[in-house]
Amino acid sequence: VCASLDALLRLGAPVNVRVFVPLCENMPSGSAIKPGDVITAMNGKTIQVDNTDAEGRLILADAIAYASSFNPDVLIDVATLTGAIKVALGPGAAGVFCACDSLWQNFFEAGYLSGDRFWRMPLFRLYRRTMDGHLADINNIGKSRDAGACTAAAFLKEFVAAKYWAHVDIAGVMWNDDEVAYLSKGITGRPTRAMVELVERIASNGLLADRKSG
Repeated sequence: VCASLDALLRLGAPVNVRVFVPLCENMPSGSAIKPGDVITAMNGKTIQVDNTDAEGRLILADAIAYASSFNPDVLIDVATLTGAIKVALGPGAAGVFCACDSLWQNFFEAGYLSGDRFWRMPLFRLYRRTMDGHLADINNIGKSRDAGACTAAAFLKEFVAAKYWAHVDIAGVMWNDDEVAYLSKGITGRPTRAMVELVERIASNGLLADRKSG
């Protein structure tokens, strides 16, 4: 995310971009969150924390709610969020969750041109229903391990107030062993090139159409 912002600045892209980077230290202590705790997010929704290892989505929820308060034309969150997306897609592509067909088309074309490919993932309502909580508005995990990347995306959607939003799970593409020949071994920086191409395309052409699916 930070590398994409730096690249857009260096390229002089004609676009107004705000970047929010939620960070916290994940350490045990006497005041650490425990399974069963209920917390209140920035937008007022309550969250039942049944898995303290699913903590990244908790800070992302507030970051998304805060970013939404600026009324962006497009809101995109990028995170190494779930091991489930790595199981689903491996290093071949980053998973994209979005309801807008036109936004997805921009993702697809940016990934194709840059070589940092994306693959569209589902945002069906049933994934949200698996997180119904009895102590709070929503649970931070689903009722089973099934579709872990999809339930994580459905969780984040609860905190979005922007008209156009996409969640990009990059956990499967952040590291390279020898799968991608033109990348060195280690942290890849993917999908920086694709994100820069995406933002430039949207800045130049818009979203082309106001269509949604799902």
